Amino acid sequence: MRLIIVSGLSGSGKSVALDALEDMGFYCIDNVPAALLGGLITQTIEARDALYDNMAVGVDARNRAADLKSLPDLLRSLKEQGVRCEIVFLHADDQVLLKRYRETRRRHPLRAKDMSLQDAVHKERELLGPITYSADLVIDTTQTSIYELRDSLNQRVSKSGGEGLSIQIESFGFKHGVPFDADFVFDVRCLPNPYWDPAMRLMTGRDPSVIEFLENHKITKSMLNDILEFLRNRIPEYREHKRNYLTIAIGCTGGQHRSVYLADKIVSALEGDNQNVLLRHNEL
Repeated sequence: MRLIIVSGLSGSGKSVALDALEDMGFYCIDNVPAALLGGLITQTIEARDALYDNMAVGVDARNRAADLKSLPDLLRSLKEQGVRCEIVFLHADDQVLLKRYRETRRRHPLRAKDMSLQDAVHKERELLGPITYSADLVIDTTQTSIYELRDSLNQRVSKSGGEGLSIQIESFGFKHGVPFDADFVFDVRCLPNPYWDPAMRLMTGRDPSVIEFLENHKITKSMLNDILEFLRNRIPEYREHKRNYLTIAIGCTGGQHRSVYLADKIVSALEGDNQNVLLRHNEL
């Protein structure tokens, strides 16, 4: 049996994620009380019905804090029983969550009479802390449309099949913030910046002129080789620990030139050693 716990901040896309998993063939249940989850899974296992071989359960902050804190221990216990358990956690920046709530005019589930919307979001982050830190896969939906979220889940969750390591390489710009979902972050702002050449300012790291500019500097190749050496040493360790997901973020100032070039190169280099390597450019 494979069990995916879908959790995250209200407004980050949990309902979209569950709908996407249902389309992939998962039996989905939303808003299950954390205290009842253990009994639900036990009964499901005893039923021995193929309908429940792949199950996704939505768990959010509308639970007692003690029940949420006990969830990681419950999942460890289920793993010992042979259940393949994963936590997928959805996250977005505060300002984006606030904007989404104002646009939909929905009431935040934790908002009390004398509580502001922002305070409700902060309270939710605090309550979901134990789940956040135990998550196998974190997806930052700050700049992600519902279609991109569905595609990301289809690529990472469906293709991994609960086994093997799904690796995602993503480029980003530090001026837009560091991706919340990254396991490793590499800062490549020390490389020469094509942005300062007016002829290349509006280009990207995929344009021939930018590629030639970067490859004419020895530090670019040195940086690429250092990152690849680090990743090739670490990836086997993640596999040995039965991790399903690994996200590596490559950042430059704007996320248009240097990080894009290096992310493309890293994916090309790792694809020969790994079957499931994905690429995402956050700012393009």
